[in-house]
Amino acid sequence: MTDGMEAAAAHLAGLRLRDGIAPPIDDLPEAIRPSNLNEAYAVQARLRDRLSPHLGSVAGWKIGCTSKVMQDYLGVDHPCMGTLFAQQLHRGRAALKAADYRKLGLECEIAVRMARDLAPGEDPAAAVGAVMCSVEIVEERFADFSKCAKESLVADDFFSMGCVLGDEHGLKDLPDLKTLRGGFWVNGEEVATGLGAAIYGDPLDALRWLAKTREPEGGLKAGEVATLGSVVKTIYPSAGDEVEARFESLGALKISVV
Repeated sequence: MTDGMEAAAAHLAGLRLRDGIAPPIDDLPEAIRPSNLNEAYAVQARLRDRLSPHLGSVAGWKIGCTSKVMQDYLGVDHPCMGTLFAQQLHRGRAALKAADYRKLGLECEIAVRMARDLAPGEDPAAAVGAVMCSVEIVEERFADFSKCAKESLVADDFFSMGCVLGDEHGLKDLPDLKTLRGGFWVNGEEVATGLGAAIYGDPLDALRWLAKTREPEGGLKAGEVATLGSVVKTIYPSAGDEVEARFESLGALKISVV
């Protein structure tokens, strides 16, 4: 399937970069569609190589579907990993053009920065250098994600379009991450909030899952960022909206949609 994986990665790179393929598509063509998660992640790795010259180096990783609300929404009963690229990371505040996205979505998350490498089986808390409020930026590049193969979603970086990161805080200076409440306010009105425990039962367990998933490529590396999953359902802001995401003890960040 190696040739098929390369063809799938080329197809998805064209979709992401609008290089001859404009979203949405229904699914990857059946002949090059990965048939299982191992194949999907292999395509994703080849996609990274094609996107890095355009989006910068790999800055970290995102995890989708770590919370029940997102699993129910997306119809996927397990976490899924995607890539974060350096040019799509924002700090503290971002202005996003709605017209740049087929369908712009935002997810309120807890993120971490790795202070050192984390191999599978090691204590994730010992490797965390900082904890942040974050918003993952997503885009629906498939016409109806409920009708396309979940392996295609994983191969396509699971909706990833970057993230916004808030102020950094030391893990030891924070309450138990499971107890932190966070959510979205749009144009000053509360939209939804949830607890950190919604993220895989414990955000650090989500980080443990990510280290295991990254095992074939050596686990997580010092300096990488990981967004651990959303505590609320994805929101879809419109041009003109002012969005604030905040978590207790982690502070807030703001996004203007123009």
